[in-house]
Amino acid sequence: MVLLTELPPEIAQYVLGYVDPPDLAWIPRICKSFYHTVKGNASLFKAVYLAKFDKPPNESDPDWEQALKNAVRLQVICRRDHVQDKKNELPFVYDAVKSLLQNAATDTERMRSSTHLASRNANFLSSIFRDETNQSAFLCRSFIYERARQEITSGIYSHSLPQADHQKSAHLHCLYGVPMLYAHPEAHRTRRSRMSPYAGSKVYDLRQYTDNTKWGPFMDDTTDRVDWEKVEAIMIVIGSNLRKLGLTKFPVCKNFWEVPFAGTWPQSYLPLPTMAHEPEPLELDDPYGVTGTWLRVVCFLDYTDFFRYNFTTEPQPAAHMPRPIIDVGEATRLILMKIRVTRIEPPGPYDGQELPVVHFEGISRSLDDSYDENANSDLRGMRGSVRLTREGEVRWTTFSVFSGVERWRSESVQIGGVKSAKGVLGNWFDKDFDPRGPAGPTAFWKVSDKVMESGGYRALMQDFLPLVRDQPDDSTEEYEPSQSGEEDGEEDEPGLEVEVTGISWVLD
Repeated sequence: MVLLTELPPEIAQYVLGYVDPPDLAWIPRICKSFYHTVKGNASLFKAVYLAKFDKPPNESDPDWEQALKNAVRLQVICRRDHVQDKKNELPFVYDAVKSLLQNAATDTERMRSSTHLASRNANFLSSIFRDETNQSAFLCRSFIYERARQEITSGIYSHSLPQADHQKSAHLHCLYGVPMLYAHPEAHRTRRSRMSPYAGSKVYDLRQYTDNTKWGPFMDDTTDRVDWEKVEAIMIVIGSNLRKLGLTKFPVCKNFWEVPFAGTWPQSYLPLPTMAHEPEPLELDDPYGVTGTWLRVVCFLDYTDFFRYNFTTEPQPAAHMPRPIIDVGEATRLILMKIRVTRIEPPGPYDGQELPVVHFEGISRSLDDSYDENANSDLRGMRGSVRLTREGEVRWTTFSVFSGVERWRSESVQIGGVKSAKGVLGNWFDKDFDPRGPAGPTAFWKVSDKVMESGGYRALMQDFLPLVRDQPDDSTEEYEPSQSGEEDGEEDEPGLEVEVTGISWVLD
């Protein structure tokens, strides 16, 4: 029998290319022959990496050895038993997760019942963060989680000065994509540990809406950097409201709000086969994939509650301190947008210079059965632009137009980067930046490439209905978040109806 060490080097390398990544670290210790076979062998590390992970985009040429070692180290860290044994590794975990997503697949098949590509990198990360101790150690470390867990006091922290670890944890949480709705993912969930009141205290605090932040989810300085703690709070508020309404049971929401790392990487969007369309010449020059049908969610407080929260006669908190938590009823509106590219121009001096600025126009319609002039607009009633920020994030600006007059504006950031399937999170507000509000959170994600010429209601809905009727596939069923709130009496309200396009969904 021929020993493995006696085989020609190219055959030995071929065999070793099938080992599990953690085992490759031990093989050089077996003997000198294996040591020399493995050490500095970039092609071997590449073979082992590509056997387990996605092939990076064409323009990417990573250090294969370091990429594989980082993935193995990430596994080792996340297999530790206790949260306290992992927390100090947040900076490394943050960089490792971002690298895996930046190098995720852009040329695979679409996941069934969704609009994002299949990815082994995303599946790998999903399996790691299924462990609730990993969620607690890395996804729930921002200021609002520390506040909810009573880990801070007013004398040692200012919420107006974001800390690096808080931002990294919040960014990881946004890339994970499933809102963690309780302060202790690894522990018993109670009403007192709900995160939505803490997130709401950030989202509905008008002090967060300033000229420097552009009234959106950006830092309160002149850098245009994304404030990921604001984005995280927006995600929590919207995710909580969608779950309370039972809308996350349906694929059109579930695939975007209940599946970890679902399309949170660049170029991950791929339309459903029946909803693709032949692009117009101008659309071929659009790197962001703007043209199409988008589903939008807008949440808001009753204005009386909003005004009382921000302009109470009681003593106001200091400028650097957060407002009290807010736990009052919110309204949630689903809006369908159809938009198309109208103009493309070079980036301005304060934009990211790598990609152009894309302008669009379109229409919007509320999906509930009552007409709301704040949600419905004319044929040219929705317009806006998409551009890169100076740090390379994708910034969306939208205006809702009624009878030719702009009324509402939003500033948002796209989770995952250019043409990601995950969609956009941000803030809506009065287009004149009214210091009395109102303002609140919004999100939208792409459901189809099609845009019908007619502005009629039926034409607007025909691309949306297949997604409503679609059923979850095996890939979405294998992950079921255990955050339903059954332990604190927050089940869906009996008989709650959501009227969409003439179809009554009764949530029993």
